[in-house]
Amino acid sequence: MLDDESALFFEEMAGVVPLKGDVKAVSLQPKALTDEQLQRREALQREAYLACMPLDLSLIPIIAPDDIASFKREGVQGAVFKRLRLGQYSIKMELDVHAYRLSQARDALLNYLLAAQSHGERCVMLIHGKGHNSKPVAGLLKSAVCHWLSQLDMVLAYHSAKTEQGGSGALYVMLTKSEQLKIENKEANRKGMGWR
Repeated sequence: MLDDESALFFEEMAGVVPLKGDVKAVSLQPKALTDEQLQRREALQREAYLACMPLDLSLIPIIAPDDIASFKREGVQGAVFKRLRLGQYSIKMELDVHAYRLSQARDALLNYLLAAQSHGERCVMLIHGKGHNSKPVAGLLKSAVCHWLSQLDMVLAYHSAKTEQGGSGALYVMLTKSEQLKIENKEANRKGMGWR
């Protein structure tokens, strides 16, 4: 004897006929992107980043040449930021833009950060110089670099370097994991292989 729910179910399903023919199963797994799609995505991301990095001096807050520069996104733990500030993270990549024009520095900086992130680097060094003699205002390149970094979501934090590594003319920059590394970590965790 059927219970009330089962009887109701069979009553509702009385006129239903199974589908016939070649019915393909639908995969819920995301499809891998083609090289062309990846290149398009990277180009759009690059354009979005450049839009956040103005060359117009009126949009760049000026920092004095000898001032310590510091920035930390919400969510970065105090102990992590302290280690960054003290230069305690391993740095394998360094970029020196202190002799560049503003537009050259912007392009080089973005290329550098994207390359560092894609190689899995989480902390890098950036030398912008102090800019005591820069025109039309002292500290121009330093100010621009700091402003640009604070606008890029791939940058978690930065702080002026220790004196022996450039002081207020250089920055330690902490980056987020690349999207590719996040995907690889999820796959590794799913398969029980750990993470990196």
